[in-house]
Amino acid sequence: MSTGTPTIPAETARHVLAHFGHGGVKPGRFGEQLITLIAGADQQNAARLADSFPAEAEAVRMAQYDEDGIAKLQAIANGQAAA
Repeated sequence: MSTGTPTIPAETARHVLAHFGHGGVKPGRFGEQLITLIAGADQQNAARLADSFPAEAEAVRMAQYDEDGIAKLQAIANGQAAA
């Protein structure tokens, strides 16, 4: 797994927000399945997925585990913050 925090594009933030029911924009079929897979993965497999999909994995981690992760993703999605 990468040691740096990946940049989350606004589009990725919108997709993850939609997945967790906080507005956003529903991704295409692959994106939807990828986010679902990351969200349901155990720690070891989530780390493996993060190697190939770092932005998506970080956005899902924020949504699931950061106290203010949804607010951060909303700010990224609206262009009010960079991540």
